[in-house]
Amino acid sequence: MLSVQLDEYLAEMNLSATAEQKKQLIGFVEMLNKWNKAYNLTSIRDPQQMLIRHIMDSLAVSKHLVGERFIDVGTGPGLPGIPLAIMNPERSFVLLDSLGKRIRFQKQVQHELGIHNISSVESRVEAFEPEVKFDGVLSRAFASIEDMLHWCHHLPAETGCYYALKGQLADNEMANIPQGFEVTDIIELQVPRLDEQRHLLRVIKK
Repeated sequence: MLSVQLDEYLAEMNLSATAEQKKQLIGFVEMLNKWNKAYNLTSIRDPQQMLIRHIMDSLAVSKHLVGERFIDVGTGPGLPGIPLAIMNPERSFVLLDSLGKRIRFQKQVQHELGIHNISSVESRVEAFEPEVKFDGVLSRAFASIEDMLHWCHHLPAETGCYYALKGQLADNEMANIPQGFEVTDIIELQVPRLDEQRHLLRVIKK
């Protein structure tokens, strides 16, 4: 049962969720699994693996977020933005992706699961001009850090920062952080039942 596993994983990560939040997280996995058959939204086919590799992997950064307004760039089907939005109802998340089928899925998730703090935008990141800048710019499995900072330089507010969710950290990638940016934190993340490295990099403009 996904709900039993979810309870276990949340407890391992010291995250508390209401019954409604748990229902939404499970509902998201079920919708991802259902839509995946036609839309090919993720290479992961098993709902139990989706729970670990998508939901818990996304939620591992939840307690490290600072601020109210976030944008998830290259969000795909809504990762990490949708799980984070479910667990942080007081914060708002813009989900940005350039593929229409992913945006349609996100909007259906928003409608069916009643998630009121997300909005989906179909755009390439470099073409998106927000009216109000963001406290945090999130990216998961989206290009190199160098490319992320280059394409997203116009998105954070003056005091905002970038949150890059990475697997193993490559020395050459870390060496290529562009001038004008500073890595303030490298946080090792623990994801239940996932025997792979996960890191969160926090980056600010100098």
